[in-house]
Amino acid sequence: MPVQVRIPTPLRRLTNDQDLVTVEASTVAEMIEKLEEQFPGVKQRLYDESGQLRQFINIFVDGEDIRFLNGLETPLKESSEVSIIPAIAGGIIN
Repeated sequence: MPVQVRIPTPLRRLTNDQDLVTVEASTVAEMIEKLEEQFPGVKQRLYDESGQLRQFINIFVDGEDIRFLNGLETPLKESSEVSIIPAIAGGIIN
């Protein structure tokens, strides 16, 4: 089923500057595989050397963090909107 995936600015050079792409997938893991097929290099930026989702990458399905759902096996439905959000560090400590 087609799902919409919001692409963060750092990955858009891999998606031809598209900020929103559509892929056919039934789980988050399958979505990442489909993104990799369409846009080679995406997967290596999302997964670490051991094949796990990088610690600083957050993925939300319909506004819910997959860490609190079923992780990479979180199911997707046709109306799902997925957001890939890299964690941002920095700031001022008072």
